[in-house]
Amino acid sequence: MNHQPPFETFLKEETARVKGQYYPVHAGLLTRLLVRHASPRKLHPNPEDEFCDPEIGPNYGIISQYTEKYRKADKTVYDGTTLGEILYEPLIVQKTMPDGYMILNGHHRWAAALRSTKEKVPVKVVNVTSSEDIKKMLEQGKSDIRVTMDLDEVIFCDANDPIKEPPLHFPMNRFFKENIRKGVPALFHFLNEMEADIWVYTTNYYSMDYIRSFFKARGVHLSGIVTGSGRKELGGSDGGKSLKQLAEQKYKSTILIDRQLVLLIHTGTHECVERPLTATGDNWSLEVMNTIREMMNK
Repeated sequence: MNHQPPFETFLKEETARVKGQYYPVHAGLLTRLLVRHASPRKLHPNPEDEFCDPEIGPNYGIISQYTEKYRKADKTVYDGTTLGEILYEPLIVQKTMPDGYMILNGHHRWAAALRSTKEKVPVKVVNVTSSEDIKKMLEQGKSDIRVTMDLDEVIFCDANDPIKEPPLHFPMNRFFKENIRKGVPALFHFLNEMEADIWVYTTNYYSMDYIRSFFKARGVHLSGIVTGSGRKELGGSDGGKSLKQLAEQKYKSTILIDRQLVLLIHTGTHECVERPLTATGDNWSLEVMNTIREMMNK
């Protein structure tokens, strides 16, 4: 960065260039498996991230801290504890055309890597949900009933949670490490049997391919997987308006399952039926199933 303009100017120019010319594409399996490091100069800022928003922008204190860690890392032999966070935590990126990768998470570390002239930084290439993905999943759905759940708030649970599903058998447990709450696979099997389309949402940058494979390993079929900023695109603002309309045309009913309630929404009338959930342990999934049976039979 010694011969670059000040970072503010560089970021503004790079954001404008990316916004006008670059677009995300799906990365193939080999790219996702083999690309583990990339030059910071091949990484592009995400114009939609607050890091690139002139009203918010970068936190230069954080960038300075990361820059110092990078510089120390150049003089340190990694011993399993020292500087592990900065050396081995990957930036989450998405493949872009015409070249390189767009940063989804890790803009401050990227800026620090540029400042400290790092040749390579660790990256993880993911395929997050795009508008075209959502449209295709809506078209491929086979039901007029949609069931939605938040992946992080409802399905996944902490490793220390005593009420969780047993891990998958080796070697699948080495690849799929997230824990899910007790009864979720049985609940999904019930929803598959009632021929509902199951949609899961997360604002985290999981790869769609990973989530699909994660549940396939447990014998569960998902109709819709919305990761990253894709959730906003289905919310009805800007470009997502047509997607919301497509969803409303597709489904006559939507069942939202939360940890503490089940909400049934009739699309045509916008009538809502809400049922609280009282079970929190082993019986949670059974109460959800019984609640859905009662709501759909009325």
